Amino acid sequence: QVQVVESGGGLVQPGGSLRLSCAASGSIVSIGVMGWYRQAPGKQRELVARITRGGSINYVDAVKGRFTISRDNAKSTVYLKMNSLKPEDAAVYYCNAQILTTIGLRDGWGQGTQVTVAS
Repeated sequence: QVQVVESGGGLVQPGGSLRLSCAASGSIVSIGVMGWYRQAPGKQRELVARITRGGSINYVDAVKGRFTISRDNAKSTVYLKMNSLKPEDAAVYYCNAQILTTIGLRDGWGQGTQVTVAS
């Protein structure tokens, strides 16, 4: 059994910053790719950024230069620092982790954390 829990969302003004955190716990052997997705009302869930265990990173074009993903393998945690936030960044942000457990591979999703960007 594994759990993936996000934190750090909230309300921020345009141009502001937030940092999201996501921690995985449970019967973890190792974690591969960790990523952040977002889903705005009426839209499909989209990948925002992902990072491999070795540190290779990909971003969606819309957030390049503004968002930074990082991870702490020792803590089974991934972060998303979001700067220069825009109204179009508002969404529910979900964490995903590819987790090797003692009983097999699990696709772990968090419950989501709301990010609201408004004046």
